[in-house]
Amino acid sequence: MTRPRFTTAFIAGLASSSLLLAGCTGTEDTADSVNSGGMISHITYAGIGGGNAPQANYNPFLDASKLVASNFVYEPLYVIEQNSCKEVPWLAKSYHWQNPKTLVFDIRDGVQWNDGKPFTAKDVAFTFNMIKKYDVLDTKGSWPLLDSVRATGAKQVTFTFKEPGASGFPVITAVPIVPEHIWSTVQDPTKFTDAKDPVGTGPMKVKSFNPQQVVTERNPRYWQADKVKVKEVRFKQNNGSPEIEQLKMGRGEYDTNGMFIPDVQKSYVDKDPKHHHYWYAPGMVMSVYMNLTEAPFDDVAFRRALTSAFDRDTVARKAQLGYVKTASQTSLVLPGQQDWLPKGIKNGGRVPFDPKAADAALTKAGYQRDSQGRRLGKDGKPISFAFKVPTEYTDWVAAAEILVKNLKALGLQVELDRTTSEVHDQDRAMGRYDMMFGAHGGDCNMSTGFGHPLGSAGTAPIGKRAFSNEVRWKDRKTDALLDDLRTASTEKAQKKAVAGLSEIMMNDVPMIPIWYGAKWFQYDTTRAVGWPNAKNPYAAGGDNLIILTHLRPAQG
Repeated sequence: MTRPRFTTAFIAGLASSSLLLAGCTGTEDTADSVNSGGMISHITYAGIGGGNAPQANYNPFLDASKLVASNFVYEPLYVIEQNSCKEVPWLAKSYHWQNPKTLVFDIRDGVQWNDGKPFTAKDVAFTFNMIKKYDVLDTKGSWPLLDSVRATGAKQVTFTFKEPGASGFPVITAVPIVPEHIWSTVQDPTKFTDAKDPVGTGPMKVKSFNPQQVVTERNPRYWQADKVKVKEVRFKQNNGSPEIEQLKMGRGEYDTNGMFIPDVQKSYVDKDPKHHHYWYAPGMVMSVYMNLTEAPFDDVAFRRALTSAFDRDTVARKAQLGYVKTASQTSLVLPGQQDWLPKGIKNGGRVPFDPKAADAALTKAGYQRDSQGRRLGKDGKPISFAFKVPTEYTDWVAAAEILVKNLKALGLQVELDRTTSEVHDQDRAMGRYDMMFGAHGGDCNMSTGFGHPLGSAGTAPIGKRAFSNEVRWKDRKTDALLDDLRTASTEKAQKKAVAGLSEIMMNDVPMIPIWYGAKWFQYDTTRAVGWPNAKNPYAAGGDNLIILTHLRPAQG
């Protein structure tokens, strides 16, 4: 089973330090031999980042070439925990909105850079104004939203947005903050690799680098050093195929990873059931996309009937090997976003498999069967269409086969159209399809989670590339709700807009969610305990700054 590209992209996007496909070399130390004095000697991550030929580069704004260790050196103002979407104060201790366009952060007291210099509001203002001047460094997309950023006190920073800016909060709080006293002397920060003793506020300092391994050590000046019980965080380069990396995982050669493993129970857990664990929390929403510009998909009654036609449980159990959960028709990611689910929506918006109900709904909508059992369109001709799927994504193919069988049972003439992933993705963007899979949402930015797949600004006519709205959904009510969500300055107002958008997903069915892509996350408790899991979902697997403050030495 090939790991879907969308899930890979989503995990990378959650946190660039969430390590995808990698293994590492090392020894299988026991907890007794490595942990002493209430400290964990080290934990090892798989992969060092930096591309195919990694060099010492800790510039946190150079996403394509930076080493992942930089994510343990530099920190943001807030961390948005990616499981429940809780806002966790980090370099800022609090914030408030002076008005819908003005956001004020109160900077945390007692924070130092790892060279001993104090961290101040000026560092925050400097960072944002630097990435404005050198816009290639604005990889989070802050300045299209911002008008100005100013230090309005030693411990206060004021952000002024061009428009009501609540939806921009997760964008600006993801920006890593760098020290003015170092970076103000850099001639060209777009080429600065920060290779020698990078100065950050984070829990770790760089100790050593070579192309096979990066070692970071605990920062004794860290503002919450008492919570960090790890002496070293090591990053080992992956040099093998996925099969080799899986063998390394089974041997316990690293402490955590985030890769797809076929039969993870046998390949990983059963190798050491006491210490090897995994938790695959729900991620991106994997949906059936329908070309809404053509019949019968332009008929809401037809689309609504199909919501009960699909056997999501079998898709999750067989095509996805039981690793994933079925998705809510609202497109909210449950249970993490349960607080955003509108009251009155039954069963979390999960539509049960009910082929009899689907058959009756199609008939009621005017789609009769002929004497041969074929479903007829409004023109009296048998309804026929293709379900396009990329051959490389074998789990998608397996899922599509199940759904095509469901559709055929309703008298629909459906062909499975296998193609390459390149052609598949291009055809989806250009609108050259009848039905196919697509991925959307899954993160904590509700504005983009709904806006990208549903906003009319992100679509295009058939034959032209759509930016994000690949089903070609155009609806004034949807756009109005998206504007409300984007400009809302209170959580109450945001939830009201999300409720309206969820109702549109339920009633108008722009797309049909089937399952949640998994956030792959494996962990080993030989050395360290306290990793997040289904019983203690305090963070997602990629929330490394949060996780590092929760790890404790394993007891022998």
